[in-house]
Amino acid sequence: MSRYQRKDHFHQRAKREGYRSRAAYKLAEIQDTHRLLRPGQRVADLGCWPGGWLQVASEAVGSGGRVVGVDVAAVEPPLELANVVAIQGDLTQQAVLEEVLAALGGPADVLLSDAAPKLTGIRDADRAHEQALLAAIEAALPRLLRPGGSLLLKILEGPEAQQAERRLRGRFDQARSVRPKASRKGSSERYLLGRSYRGG
Repeated sequence: MSRYQRKDHFHQRAKREGYRSRAAYKLAEIQDTHRLLRPGQRVADLGCWPGGWLQVASEAVGSGGRVVGVDVAAVEPPLELANVVAIQGDLTQQAVLEEVLAALGGPADVLLSDAAPKLTGIRDADRAHEQALLAAIEAALPRLLRPGGSLLLKILEGPEAQQAERRLRGRFDQARSVRPKASRKGSSERYLLGRSYRGG
């Protein structure tokens, strides 16, 4: 763990308050500001490891809601939350998407993704990985998100990401960029918040 991470306020707070990651506070802040999640909703979290967003979503939707996460890495130890299911798998595989849908009980009301590719430091390779990740999420959207639903998706700066963002914005009646205070200083990340998915 880097020296910066040890001193990071949100990292220390997450350890103290029992969240799996500092990223939990990004979703919590967006939830406080935009009321994205509501009790009883079905929520899919794409790229859910290590589980911080699953925890926040679980609290927001309550016992009548359902939160299903998927990631190539297993969420370990498992989250002992009655309304949460974490699936280990590749979201580019149709069988994995079907498993997510089955666990949700139907298309999601809200689709979340804080996923980012592992950076290699090689610019072209990193951009290609980011593009592939966004393409997979874009392809999964018609299957996983109901018409009228909402999307919260991490976007990293770069021409490929901006092209994907433009396409995704066109699929929602309302779309805006948000950047929570809990994002690391110097990070290029921001989030696309789309509401009223047009479907298809």
